[in-house]
Amino acid sequence: MVGVVIGGLENPFYATALERLATALRSSGLQVLLMHVDDALTLDSALDQLLSYRIDAVVTSLAIGSKTVARALSQLQIPVVCFNSSLVGPWISTVNSNNHGAGVIAARLMAAWGVARPVWLAGPAKNAASRARGEGFCRGLGEAGIPATALTRLQGDDTYGSGYDAITSLHRQGIQPNGIFSSNDMMACGAIDALRERMGLRCPHDVIILGYDNIPQAAWRSYDLTSFDQHTELMVTRAMELLDEALVAKGTPLSRTHVVDAQLIERGSTAITD
Repeated sequence: MVGVVIGGLENPFYATALERLATALRSSGLQVLLMHVDDALTLDSALDQLLSYRIDAVVTSLAIGSKTVARALSQLQIPVVCFNSSLVGPWISTVNSNNHGAGVIAARLMAAWGVARPVWLAGPAKNAASRARGEGFCRGLGEAGIPATALTRLQGDDTYGSGYDAITSLHRQGIQPNGIFSSNDMMACGAIDALRERMGLRCPHDVIILGYDNIPQAAWRSYDLTSFDQHTELMVTRAMELLDEALVAKGTPLSRTHVVDAQLIERGSTAITD
């Protein structure tokens, strides 16, 4: 019996990951017990549920948010496989998108496109993947010779509305960016709409924008959003390999980290044609 912990299903990335995880587990002949948590980012709030069931392993697209929870999960002495977790430990493995590397690439692209007023639209502070993307972006900007003082940092919560509100706040401050890197596509879509409706700016002619996750909405004609694809199917495959390895090594507290490079999918939000 494998406990699959889910949350944040309003974001299509997590819904896709859940579908592929459940399919892969069933194909391997494993029974699936779904556990839903309100937290869209971390596994932490699922701890009490996990303690109340007799399960043989845990697989989740969520990360571990604190060292205390990591220690508690290790004490269960069952394999735990997460996505995009900066915290691991005995019995705990993770499959991570190369978040830092993608952030560096985003910065280099902005420098090549002549962006002088970049914006980093971050997700929640406890989102480890967002933090890594932001750190990579800042590093890449520095390496490209764009001063830290040129960067505007905005805080969102990974939702469409927070992306829209963040750009609206820029408008109120009289700040006009010409390049935005958003921690996820949901916020990037909100940002595009706010740029049009609140600031009267065209994308990509006035502002170029990149997102992360390559959700289906990124390809909609109204957004045509350049995005980093995490290769969810490959991440699920790697997660299943880690789980199989851990289940075979019964009683051995394995801990692995596997990194999958994200692929840049270029669309109209960065394609300046005139």
